[in-house]
Amino acid sequence: MTVVDRIRQHAVRSPEHPAWIENDRQGGCRVVSYAEAVGNFDAVSKRLIAEGLVAGDRCGLIARQGGGFIELALGVLAAGGCLVPIPDDHKGEVLTAFGERARLHRLVLEAEDGFEHRDLRDGASSAADDADFDAAFRAMSPAYLRFTSGTTSERKGVILGHATIEARLAAANRALEISPDDRVLWLLPMAHHFVVSILLYLSRGASVLLPASPLAAEVLEFAARTDPTVIYASPHHYKLLAKDTTAHRLDRVRLAVSTAEGLRASIAAAFNERFGLPLAQALGIIEVGLPVVNRDTSKPTSLGKPLPDYEVWLRGDDGEPLAGPSSPDRTGEICIRGPGMLDAYLDPWLPASVCLEPDGFRTGDQGWFDRDGDLHLAGRRANRISMAGMKFFGEEVEAVLDTHPAIAESRVFAIEHAHLGEIPCAEVVPVDPDHAPARPELVRHCRDALPVYKIPREFRVVESLERTPTGKVRRSKVRRR
Repeated sequence: MTVVDRIRQHAVRSPEHPAWIENDRQGGCRVVSYAEAVGNFDAVSKRLIAEGLVAGDRCGLIARQGGGFIELALGVLAAGGCLVPIPDDHKGEVLTAFGERARLHRLVLEAEDGFEHRDLRDGASSAADDADFDAAFRAMSPAYLRFTSGTTSERKGVILGHATIEARLAAANRALEISPDDRVLWLLPMAHHFVVSILLYLSRGASVLLPASPLAAEVLEFAARTDPTVIYASPHHYKLLAKDTTAHRLDRVRLAVSTAEGLRASIAAAFNERFGLPLAQALGIIEVGLPVVNRDTSKPTSLGKPLPDYEVWLRGDDGEPLAGPSSPDRTGEICIRGPGMLDAYLDPWLPASVCLEPDGFRTGDQGWFDRDGDLHLAGRRANRISMAGMKFFGEEVEAVLDTHPAIAESRVFAIEHAHLGEIPCAEVVPVDPDHAPARPELVRHCRDALPVYKIPREFRVVESLERTPTGKVRRSKVRRR
């Protein structure tokens, strides 16, 4: 049983049930039924097979956000290919470099009248394949290859097999409880989020709602016509929605999930005030799936309790489980064991049996458990600042800086210091570039909420923050002056 098989089952049981609904070019809604969706992706699959795709071929996909992306992606999976989603801004040398890194065999590109299919087997992108690697790769029944966001290091290619995806979706849905009754309002980029999201919803018979724009007014207008029960979005999207001043409501929504980056308390509060809906934060990791979901509305910034299928523990700096109680001032690296873990890394080739032993998956995130057993994220391990023996995270300083009315966003990192080891430095993006707040003002603002040692020693005004391909703020290791 694969995710494609499950979608076919829903097409048999409820052929006219909407698989997805999206804005059409005339401003109306285009409804694609499960029967139509299966017919469309089967046509893609048959053509790919006729043109030479064989099981296990790594097949890149470039398509616009929307139903066309879903149909082509499912067509690749139905044909037995390993789906490799590629952001649609990858062109020219950037696309060539990506193809070589992913060792692509094929490339599918969405077109106005269907799609273009390129065979890359004779190109440089497949020249690095060798018999042993190819046999090991195809033996795992590969279904999905996606590169990590690269917030603190080089991006790595994560490989998921069909059985891995099945296990991952089953574990996640014990918390999300997606069913055919659900209509999921989707706001994240499909090239970066697809497995424990689009594939989960369709494999459980739900309807996916695809607005044409992420702008709050257009999203809410679309929602008024399609009646969502679940929202899956990033804190950025919820921040935009919370600022809406129209009369639109989201009264039928039973679950609003915030993922992709840490949720700030101010965003959760603003969204709840505007719509009367709490946000459920979820920890989604491409190597793991969805091991932790917070359904406790009294703790919006908590990651929540680990799902029943997962073991989550904290690793101390000595490599041993953190002894005794943890706290914001006593954190450990979050490590995870459970179903649906990655099958391998592509480049360099590293099977899961090697990279998951002995600790399970090491996330690189530092966290702590409160007295109720809820997990909290303190920050990226690589973004930990150690100043004269005192350790803290840049993210907690950013949370304070970002509440200043003249600051749009910030990034805090460590720079080396001859006597203190490391000191905090901040980059700030002003709301008005012509009227950036001065250093004394920012120091006073931080002093109201932070101990003195956490206040940045330097403030650098910048036009924007460097980001990863998935839109996350790029983190860096300790910088030199």
